[in-house]
Parts: sequence; structure tokens; C-alpha cells
Amino acid sequence: MTERGLRPDFSPAALAQTEALGERVVATGPAIRDLRDLPWASIDNDDTRDLDQLSVAEPLAGGAAKLLVAVADVDATVAEGSAIDGHARANTTSVYTAAEIFPMLPERLSTDLTSLGEARDRLAIVVEMTASPEGAVTASDVYRALVRNQAKLAYDSVAAWLDGSGEAPAAVAARPAIADQLRLQARVAQAMKELRHHRGALTLETAEARAVFDGDVLADLRPDEKNAAKELIEDFMIAANVATAQFLERHGFASLRRVLRTPERWDRIVELAKGLGEQLPAEPSAPALQAFLARRRKAAPSRFADVSLSVVKLLGSGEYAVELPGGQADGHFGLAVKDYTHSTAPNRRFPDLATQRLVKAAIAGRPSPYTAEQLEELARHCTLQEDNAAKVERQVRKSAAALLLAPRVGERFDAIVTGASPKGTWARILHPAVEGRVVRGEHGLDVGDAVRVELLHTDVERGFIDFARA
Repeated sequence: MTERGLRPDFSPAALAQTEALGERVVATGPAIRDLRDLPWASIDNDDTRDLDQLSVAEPLAGGAAKLLVAVADVDATVAEGSAIDGHARANTTSVYTAAEIFPMLPERLSTDLTSLGEARDRLAIVVEMTASPEGAVTASDVYRALVRNQAKLAYDSVAAWLDGSGEAPAAVAARPAIADQLRLQARVAQAMKELRHHRGALTLETAEARAVFDGDVLADLRPDEKNAAKELIEDFMIAANVATAQFLERHGFASLRRVLRTPERWDRIVELAKGLGEQLPAEPSAPALQAFLARRRKAAPSRFADVSLSVVKLLGSGEYAVELPGGQADGHFGLAVKDYTHSTAPNRRFPDLATQRLVKAAIAGRPSPYTAEQLEELARHCTLQEDNAAKVERQVRKSAAALLLAPRVGERFDAIVTGASPKGTWARILHPAVEGRVVRGEHGLDVGDAVRVELLHTDVERGFIDFARA
């Protein structure tokens, strides 16, 4: 982390500020609505304690629904320019490694004071949206509120209950209002997802590997696969981020946007599709690419993650950019949306905290807390640090993978090529789901090619895994 310009430790000043913070009961006022009685619930990983969002829905006439997404008001505790804020601004993101998590905010904040923990009164920014039966957001607003998490739920158990393969989680079984909520939210999210994909949003399943421990011993790296509950939250967060960007635009504020530009390697995506018996247009088209992905998912579901990973690599990385009022945003190619910001994870990402400050200023009728030039600098810095954090996470994941594979030198594996450039060629095997460099026989390989490889060598300290084309 230090080599990448990231701070692994909080400064003494940040720790002292954290220690001085006390639990505060926040009263409602004219600008803060009291929504604590609504049946709010969070859905996240089983072990997650830094809860950023809650959601609740209400049926409307004609099959429409009102959807509320509450986002933790981190800015109410983390003052701009404070030592805590300085650390968050320096790193811009939490860093999640197989060895340890390095949170953007001190854990006393992110897992307690600024987390939307169960049965706690918390300040939040609420994004209110009206969704048509077809999943279109026909109206939206953003305001401040006081909320209370009624049920802390986990992705896997909620997904199993929703698809009928498991019993209702205890918190759902004990609260009929929560059960009704989840069914309604699942219906709204499904409609939103179908509409997004109709407009060209891409269906991608890369199944990022997560470390699995047996006590203190690393036992496996398993794909973190999608399910109905994860997709529900994903759909709501995308809608809330779009509504937040549009809210700032309506109030004449410059904003930080999350963009994914038109892919430069579209020709290779066309070639990849051709190799699978498919045809894509010569010019980049998100709807055409989504139609191709949908067909591949149906035709070969067991290989879809490989196709997805190849497309993700060829699409390139997202970045932060500044959108001025009345400007023409580049938009997000993968999500098929024009107006998109990051606003729903302020405990984990600094762009979301900065966006929260912009939103609160707009709500209060105050000037923007950032000039356009400051936002431009922040966009560059956040893009850089996000890339640095990803490299750290990838490096530690490679070391973990090298540790797992060390006893298996000489074995052969089915793999898919995930990177091909003058710097080298990389391939990913499926079990465990890890990536290594093809150091022999790599000539002629390109992203998306299926290949058989033999494990030649591992270096845990450096995270090296070397394959030969078999």
C-alpha cells in the first residue's frame, strides 16, 4: 500500500478525533424528515458491519411503486478538512485484501457511528423514486431523514428465500411487513433490471474470488457469485445513483460522474463474438453487445463467466469525471445510462462522500462546497487511487493464489486468456479461480481464448504464478 501511495494506518490526529466522538442522538428538524417507523432493512454480506444503505418500498396505484433508498449521512460525522477526512481523501477507498481489510474510515465510524446498524437511529440521505410497472423511474427527489434499520439481512439467505430454495431468515419470518417489503422490492428490481438490459445494460458475471479460511489458514479462493438479493441491491443502487446525478443537474451543480467510455478494443470484442459463431456490428453498440451476452448465457451457462471476464477486460476501466451543468456526459457504456454518479457507499468510497456534500448543499440552498477545478482534481485523484487500491488487492490475491497452488506445480488446468499485451500474457484457471502469467507458448494468444496450461512455478512473496501453454 505504501508503495502505491496508500496509507495503511490512520494518523494519531485521526485516531484522537475518532476517540473523541460520542454517540449522538440526532433530533429531527424542518429539513430532516422522521422516517424511523418505516420497515427499513439492509441486505449485505453475512459479515458486513459497514452498512451504507437501507431500502423500503410502497405499492402505488396501477402496479407502480414508490422506492426509498437511504444512504448513511457520513458527512454529518466526518467534517470536511478534518484529520479523518484527510485520511479518507488520501486513500479515497477502503482496500479489501485476502489478508486484511484497510477501511477508508476508522472502524468506530464505518461499523458503528456512520453505519446504518440494526435498531439504531441514524441520519441519512434518502433518494425517493417512483417506478412504473415497467421499471422506469418517472419521478425522483432527494432529501435528508432520520431512519432506523428494522432488519439486518444477508444476501445468501434472502436470495434462497426469494427463489424458494430456503426458509425465511429469522428477521423476515418474525416481521410480516419485512417479508411483504422484500417481495415488492424484488418485483420492482426485476422490472428495473429488464428495462436496463432492454436499453443495452450489459449482463456480466465475473465471479470475483473471495478468500476462504479454515481457522487462520487460507483454504480456498471461491467465486463470489451473484444471486437474486445481490442483483436487487445492485438495481436499486444504480437507480439511486442516476437519480442523484439528475438531482444535482436540476440544481445547477457540477458533479463527480462515474463514466465508462466507449471501448477502444471493440474490434477484439467483435472478433471474440465471431469465434463463438456470433456477429456484432463494426461500431460499438451496447444493445447489440447485451443481446450477444444474453444468447451466450443461454447457450453455454457454464462458460458464461469466461465470456464475461473477457468482455470486462476489453471494455476497460471506469473512471471519475466532472460533469458541469448542461454538459454532455460521456455516460456509462456498461450500464447504458448517461447520468451516473457514485453516491451510495460513503463509508467505503470518497467520491460518494464528496457527492453527499454536494447533495446536502443543494438541499439547503447553499453554494457548492467544491469549485469545478477542485472537482477535476478530485476526479483525477480518485481514479488514480482506485487503480492503486485495485493493484494492491490484486497483488495480495495473487500471493494468496500462489500459496494455494504451491503444492500443485506440474498440474494442468483449463484456462481462459485474460490479458494480452507487449507486457505479457495472462490466463485464469477456474479451480481455484486465480490468474497467472503464461511465460512459455504464449505467442498468438489473445483475450478470450480458451487454453490448456501447465503450472510451472509459484512465488508467494511476489505473487507470481507462471504457466506454460500445454
